[in-house]
Amino acid sequence: MTKHFVRVLADVDCDWEGLPPTYRLYVNDELFAERTWVWNDDFYLKEDIQIEAEPGDYQIKYELVPPNLAELIVTKPAVQVGTATVSDQGLVRISNESQ
Repeated sequence: MTKHFVRVLADVDCDWEGLPPTYRLYVNDELFAERTWVWNDDFYLKEDIQIEAEPGDYQIKYELVPPNLAELIVTKPAVQVGTATVSDQGLVRISNESQ
């Protein structure tokens, strides 16, 4: 099967206290990124998730690395490039149609 390139953007914000929290971003079970959140309350990230894969379903998942006093808030996931859809829960569905 042919692989398709998909680019998903999502807004990521973090409410935290104490030591800066670390979070991980997975697509299915593959680790895509690990970051330590060092920004203040007035800042959020535009997470750029680039996937090159065969048509199918791919789950984007965020997890905070313990210990932490934090809440990670992920909103507005949207496909920017490619023939795919993404749900508010981070399920990316790459279609078999060509671009």
